[in-house]
Amino acid sequence: MTDKQISLTSGSRLARNVLWNLLGNGAPLLVAIVAIPILIEGLGVARFGVLTLAWMVVGYFGLFDLGLGRALTKLVAEKLGKGHIDEIPVLFWTAITMMAVLGVLGGIVVAILSPWLVSSVFKIPPVLQPETLTAFYLLAGCIPIVISSTGLRGVLEAHQRFGLVNIVRIPLGVFTFLGPVAVLPFSNSLVPVVTVLVVSRLFSWCAYAVLCLKIEPVLRHSIRIHRAIVRPLINFGGWMTVSNIIGPLVSYMDRFLIGAVVSMTAVAYYATPYDLVTKLWIIPGAMMGVMFPAFASVFVSDRLRSGLLFKRTMRYVFFSLFPFVLIIVTLSEEGLRLWLGEGFAMHSAFIMQIFTIGVFINSFTYVSSGLIQGSGRPDLIAKVLFLELPFYLVALWVLLDLYGIVGAAMTWTLRIAVDAVIFFLLSHRILPTSLVITWRIALIAVSTIFALIVSILLEGLIIKIIWLITVLTIFIYVVWTRGIPSNERGMLLRMFNKTPMEKKLG
Repeated sequence: MTDKQISLTSGSRLARNVLWNLLGNGAPLLVAIVAIPILIEGLGVARFGVLTLAWMVVGYFGLFDLGLGRALTKLVAEKLGKGHIDEIPVLFWTAITMMAVLGVLGGIVVAILSPWLVSSVFKIPPVLQPETLTAFYLLAGCIPIVISSTGLRGVLEAHQRFGLVNIVRIPLGVFTFLGPVAVLPFSNSLVPVVTVLVVSRLFSWCAYAVLCLKIEPVLRHSIRIHRAIVRPLINFGGWMTVSNIIGPLVSYMDRFLIGAVVSMTAVAYYATPYDLVTKLWIIPGAMMGVMFPAFASVFVSDRLRSGLLFKRTMRYVFFSLFPFVLIIVTLSEEGLRLWLGEGFAMHSAFIMQIFTIGVFINSFTYVSSGLIQGSGRPDLIAKVLFLELPFYLVALWVLLDLYGIVGAAMTWTLRIAVDAVIFFLLSHRILPTSLVITWRIALIAVSTIFALIVSILLEGLIIKIIWLITVLTIFIYVVWTRGIPSNERGMLLRMFNKTPMEKKLG
């Protein structure tokens, strides 16, 4: 194992980077809670609806880069792990050029489709259509920036420089909501609001580019593009694209079926608890943003280190999520009643409990799939998702017809559980785990599910609170004394004691 690999995958560095990601993902959400009511009042409901489309484009169009951003992160991390620093420039410039071309093509397509989208597809009031069309043209011009930014950010992530990534990401995420608010005193037109979003993306692109050149100065002097690099980028990114298409399709198909078979009211009772509890994915998402390049860096040359990182990540996903999951499952009815009223509590409490268990299980799939992708086999994930799609749709249709939205929620969670088992077995095939560890994981899983089922069956607020206090007290004691090795406890206590300059550099 090289010194570079040790540096990139040290426990303290990975832990700090996870905290950076949590802050980067969480801060904009907190700002959104305050900013969204102001924007709805200032823009009006119709304009705000268009703004949400703008957020979707500038925030998520980077996912449709044919997976090249993820591929670049993986391949750069491999080069760093092997010490092949001289091969990074040609990889970087080839990928960035491909992403820029894709961005320009995507921008042209969106610009051509914009008049049709504004006038026919979206139900936009005629009075708002001219400014909406201008806003869509601005967004079309922003697409190359959004897509190539994923590549620039991917290089920083491959170097485990998540401190630098989030120094850009946090202001950008906050400004995504506060920027439009700052425009309101001067105008409620969509054109200046979207212009602010586009300009902020341009500034973030420039910041990522400067940081990439700073940590890899050789990129300035070795600008080369090589056709031989195109194939591995497309091979990896193509399978990522398949997963990115099928994954959302599987995740959101249930809402369309419920709206068609049951009612739109049922969609609200179903989608609201889902949208709430899936915010828990911020935690495993933050971890796997860090662990994916770590897996890619060490997998080829040090399987033992890869296994250690895999087990450690699984452990900390469990430690981080279980308290939240237990509280939500136990107090879902009381929480929904307090938040949304008796109607939602009556119709959505059990749905929320089912979804919470599914989200918890799926968080471990994040880790398995991260290892599989980091090992260079994203095709395995895409193939599993593709093969299970027809079975899932049939089961969803049958259980929705038999049990309504409860049946739909059960189908979703059952699919999640099947995915968790399959991806764990695939990760075991890629990185064999001892039988003792496998049985230990199975025992913990069974015990956890049993505790959550008990939480569902409990009645009475006092009994639920006593149950929570008892289980969480035992959990905290066992985790700190038995679950976390002594060296890792010391690492967790020390990782906040770095100097301010070290913290700044991440």
